[in-house]
Amino acid sequence: MYPIRMAKKKLTIIIVSYNVRQYVDQCLQSVEKALQGIDGEIIVVDNQSEDDTVPFIKEHHPAVRVIESGGNNGFACANNMGIRQSDSEYVLLLNPDTVVAENTLQEVLQFMEAHETVGACGVQMLNADGTKALESRRGKPTPAVSFYKMCGLADLFPRSRTFARYYMSWLSWNEPAEIEVVSGAFFFVRRKALDEVGVLDEDFFMYGEDIDLSCRLLNAGWHNCYLPCRIIHYKGGSTDKTTVRYVRVFYQAMLIYFRKHYAHLNIFARKGIELAIYIRALFAMIGILPSRLVHTRVKTVITPQELLR
Repeated sequence: MYPIRMAKKKLTIIIVSYNVRQYVDQCLQSVEKALQGIDGEIIVVDNQSEDDTVPFIKEHHPAVRVIESGGNNGFACANNMGIRQSDSEYVLLLNPDTVVAENTLQEVLQFMEAHETVGACGVQMLNADGTKALESRRGKPTPAVSFYKMCGLADLFPRSRTFARYYMSWLSWNEPAEIEVVSGAFFFVRRKALDEVGVLDEDFFMYGEDIDLSCRLLNAGWHNCYLPCRIIHYKGGSTDKTTVRYVRVFYQAMLIYFRKHYAHLNIFARKGIELAIYIRALFAMIGILPSRLVHTRVKTVITPQELLR
């Protein structure tokens, strides 16, 4: 008798956790509902959380496969562990500080099935206060596009396809559209495309790896798209953005991306842009000081039921 070969699953959802048990629990509850009717699996890769994330998941979400990474080697490395230990037709890289609407996975899957040239898809992300997250639709951060954003031209001319390309803000929020960069908070990618361009670049500890992968997909001839189906993204559930470490990691990612994708520029252009990144990081460092000295005002948070109805 020949051994029975199990058919590969349609979708693997990979969630990287690090000391965010409450966020992970809420995220998993939403994903388990959204995954009903889909031949899929959920993998949580834990980067050695110091809370009780791992035992909690095993007790309260027994169907979830937990991979303990053995250390905190970064977001890209942990996601790659999950990718390599799965064999599904599609992969969703999902942040733990998200809540997924019940119809979102089904709608994205149907879109991907109907559009074979689409390599990756993103969705409409809502902030905790119900506002739409601009990073739901992004363009490639070329030196010019980044300059237009930093100097305020993107805000002054939000309908301009030249000045507002960073957030592609001329696009309708309610219609599917082709974009350039898919957010790593919800990165729905075709396995065939991943096999062609490779997994996440582990030189990026955190931040920038989604931009890099999106650009590699585009360079290989795949299309990246935005869909108006919704998730909530609480942003930074496992990251305090008012720390020196955050500023260092974020701007280091900018340097890695720039040096990787724009090495062809002449030395004067490269050094000038690198200097601009260092100056921007310095101002960011100065900017976080007041928030470390005063209490942060409590922000309004809308419930998932209110946001996703």
